[in-house]
Amino acid sequence: MARDRVARSNSVLYPEAASAGSVAQRTFDILLDEIMAFRLKPFELISEKGMSEALGVSRTPVREALARLASLGLIDIYAQRGSVVAPLRLANLRKSQFLREALEIGLVARAIENPQRDELVQKLKDELAIQDTLMAISDDRRFFQSDELFHQHIAAYGGFPGIWADISAAKLHMDRFRYLTFPSMDSIAVVIDQHRTIAAAIERGDTHAAEEAMRGHLRRIFSVIGLVQESYPEYFSASTQPEPSRIQRFEGEIQLGDPVSS
Repeated sequence: MARDRVARSNSVLYPEAASAGSVAQRTFDILLDEIMAFRLKPFELISEKGMSEALGVSRTPVREALARLASLGLIDIYAQRGSVVAPLRLANLRKSQFLREALEIGLVARAIENPQRDELVQKLKDELAIQDTLMAISDDRRFFQSDELFHQHIAAYGGFPGIWADISAAKLHMDRFRYLTFPSMDSIAVVIDQHRTIAAAIERGDTHAAEEAMRGHLRRIFSVIGLVQESYPEYFSASTQPEPSRIQRFEGEIQLGDPVSS
């Protein structure tokens, strides 16, 4: 993993990853991005020494980053083996989706009650126009970002400043699954139609319709998860316990570039 060969090209942006403010944070941001984008794949063994050399940092920030990722369920720690990228676990997906749904259903109801609801509706319409364009030009990466912004706008008008950070933490595992679904296993056109239905209900001030539309939208992941399992069976585990026999040595390269930011 020579440092002179690295160049980030298809980075995925996550609100969970803060802008680099320290070596430790920057290291965490990079490793989170690599895991979420499946450049670091499930069951791959991560060498602290190899990562520190690839990133040009000491082993301490790498060790700290791996500990943080383990606390999020993205790294499994094996006694006498080291740190391994956690597999996809359906239990994590179900919990993540449940938490996100509970938060966003409450927020959409509060957003409808906001006196500045018309302002929110205009932002949602603007984002929908952007999404139509991104679908037309097949820009999946930027569509993913626009999808995030659509939901962030609603959260912002829900009356709890900064709550998107909590939602981001809640939906982390859901996002990991979703990365594999676009664009091959899910329909961006259907997602946009669902967004449009949510926005229309908010514009009408119809709380029940908005909640139902949001609920259906956030449960869509379950309709495609079977396809993900069929396409990537090697990424999944039904066990919550370590599986040493499936560990693989990391053979790729860490791709450095601009700091990951929301």
